[in-house]
Amino acid sequence: MKHRNFHKESEENHLPQNPNVPSEELTIVVGAGLAGLSCAFELAEAGRSVLVLEAAPYVGGRTANWNENGMEVESGFHKFIGYYTLLPELLERAGIDLNEMLFWEKSMETRHPESPEPGVFGLDVIRAPLKTVLGALGNNSYLTPADKASLIPFFAAGFKDYVARPEELDEIPLKEYAERHHVTEQALERILEPLSSGIFFLPPEQYSSYAFFGLFAPGIPRLHKMRIGAFSGGMTDVMCRPLADAIERLGGTVRTSAPVKSLIVEQQTVRGVELESGERLMSANVVVAANIRRSQKLVAEHFSAVSAFRPFFDLEAMPHVTAQFELPAPLLPQDRTTFGPGTQLGSFGEQSRTTFRDKPGRTSIILVDPDALVDLPEEEVWQRTVDSLREIGLEGVDSATDYRIIRGDENFYRLSAGSEKKRPKQVTPIPGLFLAGDYTKQPFLATMEGAVISGQRAARGILKT
Repeated sequence: MKHRNFHKESEENHLPQNPNVPSEELTIVVGAGLAGLSCAFELAEAGRSVLVLEAAPYVGGRTANWNENGMEVESGFHKFIGYYTLLPELLERAGIDLNEMLFWEKSMETRHPESPEPGVFGLDVIRAPLKTVLGALGNNSYLTPADKASLIPFFAAGFKDYVARPEELDEIPLKEYAERHHVTEQALERILEPLSSGIFFLPPEQYSSYAFFGLFAPGIPRLHKMRIGAFSGGMTDVMCRPLADAIERLGGTVRTSAPVKSLIVEQQTVRGVELESGERLMSANVVVAANIRRSQKLVAEHFSAVSAFRPFFDLEAMPHVTAQFELPAPLLPQDRTTFGPGTQLGSFGEQSRTTFRDKPGRTSIILVDPDALVDLPEEEVWQRTVDSLREIGLEGVDSATDYRIIRGDENFYRLSAGSEKKRPKQVTPIPGLFLAGDYTKQPFLATMEGAVISGQRAARGILKT
């Protein structure tokens, strides 16, 4: 699959505001990530006038791909979870075929430096039930029966506390909760660490127990849909740009390379936005759907004294660091999600047969403990990546032909203990101001499904007014 150059395409797509739409009927959405696009789609489908403004020269936000100095990269190592419901329903309404957009994986793999062989676990209860059952019962050289048994009371108590006392559960770091329930050290490192740090970067001693169980709890009633999908191309190419195109077919406008400088506020009511270029755009409503830090800055400029926003302003962002590289041959024999507990590797996977099919070998890796990595020189981050891959027996990285370190510190809210109570709602107490983003209050945490839920809730708030 060829990946289009969205830097060039976005310049052609820099459209002016529709002069025929009165400002009192227009909603401006700041940010063209999944949260902003889902909000805009709902409004456009309901017949509302909507303008999406994106600072980057491409749409997608945290689910994007672009050309980084001659190499095609993505915002991170993302996978589509089978028990999502609102995201696939949204994409279907937008005319996007999930069967063309995704490759469904049948298993996942965990590699630990001290394990004689990797653990391979089935994912698809319906389509591969035997592999799923054997994966849970087997893999005894990776995780002993005693280690597995120690996880049973831990998960039973955790899901119970997730429902019965979520606020208390959120105050307990995952490692502490595991120790309270006598999880063995090996089970903590080889199973719980991949399912926490491998997905959202933070080490278990910082990671919220509520966030851990909250990621899996929605899948319990949908076990028959518990599978992982790899994208069939860059996420902008196969998901977010088609979603933006659907918004425009419905009469909305999506502008890229249009960074917003500030909100326009009159008499404690949001009336529009001012762009970095100085252009002022007036509207009936503004949905701030930028990343968490940018959203906090936009809101705090005018509403720092509003008590309802104080928890939101205290919600911390966390950095993210990924290593992405090309090789003359695949690094792994299958394109599937792999975890590297006990190393700098969170989750990663070969992608030359799925997302980057025009490359003979292509891998993306989420690196754990990003606080320690985000400010290091690229060469040092890359060397740590190479060393970690060698630790788990993947010597093929020595033949890498090109690499990029993709990082930032504004895109994710920190899923540490005590963060849940700080997440804001989508409908704010300020007239004309709405929020959308997976950092806002919704049950799917920092996921694609969570972003869509937040955008849809913001849209419902606007439609009710």
